[in-house]
Amino acid sequence: MARGDAPQDSYHLVGISFFILGLGTLLPWNFFITAIPYFQGRLAGDNSTAETLSTNHTGTGSADAFNFNNWMTLLSQLPLLLFTLLNSFLYQCIPETVRILGSLLAILLLFALTAALVKVDMSPGTFFSITMASVWLINSFSAVLQGSLFGQLGTMPSTYSTLFLSGQGLAGISAALAMLLSMASGVDAQTSALGYFITPCVGILMSIVCYLSLPHLEFAQYYLGKKPSQARAHELETKTELLPADEKNGIPNNPQKAALTLDLDSEKEPEPEPEEPQKPGKPSVLVVLRKIWLMALCLVLVFTVTLSVFPAITAMVTSSTSPGKWSRFFNPICCFLLFNIMDCLGRSLTSYFLWPDEDSRLLPLLVCLRFLFVPLFMLCHVPRRSRLPILFPQDAYFIVFMLLFAVSNGYLVSLTMCLAPRQVLPHEREVAGALMTFFLALGLSCGASLSFLFKALL
Repeated sequence: MARGDAPQDSYHLVGISFFILGLGTLLPWNFFITAIPYFQGRLAGDNSTAETLSTNHTGTGSADAFNFNNWMTLLSQLPLLLFTLLNSFLYQCIPETVRILGSLLAILLLFALTAALVKVDMSPGTFFSITMASVWLINSFSAVLQGSLFGQLGTMPSTYSTLFLSGQGLAGISAALAMLLSMASGVDAQTSALGYFITPCVGILMSIVCYLSLPHLEFAQYYLGKKPSQARAHELETKTELLPADEKNGIPNNPQKAALTLDLDSEKEPEPEPEEPQKPGKPSVLVVLRKIWLMALCLVLVFTVTLSVFPAITAMVTSSTSPGKWSRFFNPICCFLLFNIMDCLGRSLTSYFLWPDEDSRLLPLLVCLRFLFVPLFMLCHVPRRSRLPILFPQDAYFIVFMLLFAVSNGYLVSLTMCLAPRQVLPHEREVAGALMTFFLALGLSCGASLSFLFKALL
């Protein structure tokens, strides 16, 4: 929490701003993957009807020829891995305001281009090339934006990180709901698609307004524009808050606690001797990696499974019922909306319990069991397959698989991210967090790459 002499967050404006900024960081990815029927329709070459968001063209020969789902997933995740590797160099060379505001403006312009293309007739090949370039650029700017905002959150009370992550969790649900509203609006196909792609533009505009408002809010000024001495005091305060939690989690106390208490006492001049335990030296990446390697491996495997079938395979599943309203809304509801809701639920469960713990052999087992979802989804009702049979034709199978798939993804991702910092010393947590972020991006990229193979096996 904030220190006693810190200003109050009036009307929770800073918290709301970071919530909306979190929403803005993942809106691009979610709006692209949810609009897969629109893109596949355009790539099918039927420009008179392809713009509709409600028609599922998955399985047609021309749509499959582009492997749109796979390329979009891969080109969305590679920028995250790339900028995770380059973040130290990039963040030192480019000012924070330029990174954040520039990324938001670039994403806004690129999404406006995507919306404008709804009204432009062009060949499928040209449309595919432009769309893939937009996907790469948008997700590159999103990676820079997300990393920069996480850096700002490092100076804020922990509550604001939670609000930011909650906003990211809402992005997927917002995209799915926007898709359903576009489909149910009753307007013509082009207007429906245009309205759908304008929605994230509004979200990005709101994010820009929120970011521009932060320097004018006293609470944000205190944390984001503080002097080095103030930053040091806040760092000590944050570490003091973490120490009781460490004791509760079974990590033994160390001499830092007494030193931190002395540093936070503004009435007294800090003695030089207590400062020594607070400067343990620069953490070694290899030492930290040895401590958290199992959590990092679990995180890679969880995202590898998830991105290998979602959305490349799951978006191809159609309802086995006769054509009607249910078959029309089946994939947007049972694939995208259901996944995002249950994923958010799974992530929130770690607020109540952390099971299994970091020393249990059950965690790697649960992570490995998720590989069963790959054949299960591949054997669902995907039309126009040439190799594998359909063993689970009923819609209920796909819904049950998706429920378990999404909940386990959210819970295991959140669990591994929570357990990793508990395995290192307090001064090593920053390095542990950076390593886990890298392995998160690595898992996403591995899953996106594997999606080509699994789709070819259908």
